[in-house]
Amino acid sequence: MCEVTAAASTTLPSDASAPRLARRFLRGARCPEHHSSVLDDAELLVSELVTNAVVHGAPPVTLAVECDTTSGMRVRVTDGSSRQPLPRSARPADVDGRGMALVDLLSAAWGAEPTERGKEVWFLLRRSPPPGPRAQGRAQGRPQGWSARDEAAQRWSP
Repeated sequence: MCEVTAAASTTLPSDASAPRLARRFLRGARCPEHHSSVLDDAELLVSELVTNAVVHGAPPVTLAVECDTTSGMRVRVTDGSSRQPLPRSARPADVDGRGMALVDLLSAAWGAEPTERGKEVWFLLRRSPPPGPRAQGRAQGRPQGWSARDEAAQRWSP
């Protein structure tokens, strides 16, 4: 595990303020040495999982963040419902239904497991390698600075 940052967790309210509080907690709990390259994606995915826990789950809702210097940032959201998340196909005009598809697209791995008190949904974000000669210009046919978020926006553009 990380020598810089200890694992951290918090309990969130089961209301509309939970995603905002989760993002704030994540920014404070993330490892400054290993997580800066994945923070934007982590905030988006935490918002999705916490929203799902509040809307489709049950209290208590908890968020845990940990750094493994070799595998990246692991984030876990638990809630009191045993109902498992289901990725679904949202139509372009739908205002919801993309959360788990985003988790699947942006994370290196994710899963959902039953617990004694409900379920835990987790994801892993791998940190980007340091910039090198290949990061200059176009890497893998994508413009410099291209992110997984850009990829998601391109896939879901009407």
